[in-house]
Amino acid sequence: MIWEQHCCLPLRHSARIEDLARYPLGSYLSVNVGYSAQDTADSLALLTRFRAQAAADPRFRLVASLDDIGDPDRIALAFDLEDSRPLGGDLDNVAMFYGLGVRSLLPTYNHANAAGCGCMDAEDTGLTAYGKDLVRALNEVGMFADGAHCSARTGLDIAAHTTAPMIYSHANFAALWEHPRNITDEQARACAATGGVIGVNGVGIFLGHNEPGARAERVAAMVDHICYGVDLVGVDHIGLGSDISFDGAEFNDEIRDNPGAFSDWYTRWGPLQWVPPEDLLGRSGFPGIDDLLADRGFRADERAKILGGNFHRVAARVWAG
Repeated sequence: MIWEQHCCLPLRHSARIEDLARYPLGSYLSVNVGYSAQDTADSLALLTRFRAQAAADPRFRLVASLDDIGDPDRIALAFDLEDSRPLGGDLDNVAMFYGLGVRSLLPTYNHANAAGCGCMDAEDTGLTAYGKDLVRALNEVGMFADGAHCSARTGLDIAAHTTAPMIYSHANFAALWEHPRNITDEQARACAATGGVIGVNGVGIFLGHNEPGARAERVAAMVDHICYGVDLVGVDHIGLGSDISFDGAEFNDEIRDNPGAFSDWYTRWGPLQWVPPEDLLGRSGFPGIDDLLADRGFRADERAKILGGNFHRVAARVWAG
């Protein structure tokens, strides 16, 4: 199976769940339903639309528990929030979103908010008191506390305050490619110490290969980050969160339309390029993740952990129900 811990449909009512069928049946997908541009009503409207589309399509199964994952004839579908703004400042909304299939939430998207600092902030003061209460609420409800897009100190504070494994749903390693969105070795070790997992992503600007034609290079760079992470924290703590946008043109429009949520780091190399499912799976005329990992000496059981088993294991520990 492929466990995709973070991918994105356009955050618009024109988005189509059917686009996710590019993943193989049997996969698990976590789909974003809001970041710092969305308020509570916006994310609820997206969730309502996405859930209705999935319920009407026999290829998909909405996730309420781990038992809903693993059907070889269905794609298991859950959701995530990339900022705490959709909570509207009300921590009771964590449970409300959980009931609608949201299974992970990160406190801050790139820039500081009521919960803490983001990876693009010049001053890093970490989680606020509200942010620490948010981590506690996530633990109590049974939702992943996610450090992606957060500042280094905020990520370390999540690790220090969580009572359950935390994750980085889609984050690469700064030691291989220096970008504010990539995480330090200290962050990775702290995440692993909680029992958590780091999902390596496939966005060109976080891999150092954002050229439109560099698709094979991006897949190989993802494997470089996977290998680095395994050497750093062990094979039990690395997974996939490719961050693929369906479709990418609309996300590049989102960057243009909401510049305050991003920075020059997102545009200095031109429009963002991604590793789509076809490239991950080796269906594009060059080797995919599994083949490249095998070439680098990973056993079948180790590859299975990276491709899905590790996130499945921590979900069994964290999720309620």
